Amino acid sequence: MVHDLDALKIDAQIERARTLPGWVYGDRDWFARLQQRVFPRSWHVHPLDAIPSASGEQVPWTFLPGALDEPLLLTHDGTELRCVSNVCTHRGFVMVDRPCTATGIRCRYHGRRFGLDGALHSAPGFENSPSFPEPQDHLRPATLHRWRSLLFASLDPNVPFDTFFGPVRDRIEDIVPDTMTLDPAGSPHYEMNANWALYCDNYLEGFHIPYVHPGLNATLDWSLYRTDLFAHGSVQVASAKPDEPSFDVPKSHPDHGLRIAAYYIWLFPGTMLNVYPWGLSLNVVLPQGPHRTKVVYRRYVWDESAAGTGLGAGLDEVEYEDEAVVEACARGVRSRAYGAGRYAPEHERGVHHFHRLLVDAAR
Repeated sequence: MVHDLDALKIDAQIERARTLPGWVYGDRDWFARLQQRVFPRSWHVHPLDAIPSASGEQVPWTFLPGALDEPLLLTHDGTELRCVSNVCTHRGFVMVDRPCTATGIRCRYHGRRFGLDGALHSAPGFENSPSFPEPQDHLRPATLHRWRSLLFASLDPNVPFDTFFGPVRDRIEDIVPDTMTLDPAGSPHYEMNANWALYCDNYLEGFHIPYVHPGLNATLDWSLYRTDLFAHGSVQVASAKPDEPSFDVPKSHPDHGLRIAAYYIWLFPGTMLNVYPWGLSLNVVLPQGPHRTKVVYRRYVWDESAAGTGLGAGLDEVEYEDEAVVEACARGVRSRAYGAGRYAPEHERGVHHFHRLLVDAAR
């Protein structure tokens, strides 16, 4: 079926708006549009196990594997961490296939050499070529930003990082320590037969918690659950029941006086920071196609004595419960009987916000 993707609109007034039509979640043309217009221009946080920190260190990595599969290379010159294309500008050879240390980047195919900043230094066979090198002969850079232990990147960002991440920094800067330790045992990945946006839809509302997550529901006060929106994301604020762990919120914080058990932060299009009193659980959503999604977890701890308590306990169980309902929705939205539902105004503000951002960015 051919759909008019440009005609897809999400009403700004949630009270009368309808959700994305079911066909969106499996339409190959729509997914291809996101690959061209949304994913390359968005900020994504990537779960790297190694980041160069010393002069000459190089680490190859793939930007959005399964969605874009863009070969990139992290380099460090002793002063600055950079990210450049890992593809030789001569014939497209992927140059570095494993972490290494070298003073520059060398293409093993025809001997072309680049600096750690991506600048072309030499190109055998092109000594007498006129107007050489040109700008496109240097390695194209990607844009990087670090926050704590997290590395954000974009191929062609449509918004500055400070604009994108500023509201998150304002909310959690004072309650997240400068250092946190990666817990490899708490860093699995999950795969499901569902469109990536359905996974985000589920994450972006607490409406389903009493029905899908009995263990989680037992530790939070659902009556106080709320969603705050900002330009490029949202935060769900979960309040703890009496005797459950909560943040020691400083007086300068807007949530001072509340017993906050967790902040569930979503950043467009698919980065999720789950902040608990003991640490941070990161969800990286990797679209694998219209009907397949991979979610990579990274667990960072700053208070080992409190790890696994409160809302941060039983994360695997919560993930399996979410996967079951997301896969059920993936089957259901393909039904001829389903068109588009209404948003629950008090509970699905985050979903509505996501859909509006997605449609606007894809145009």
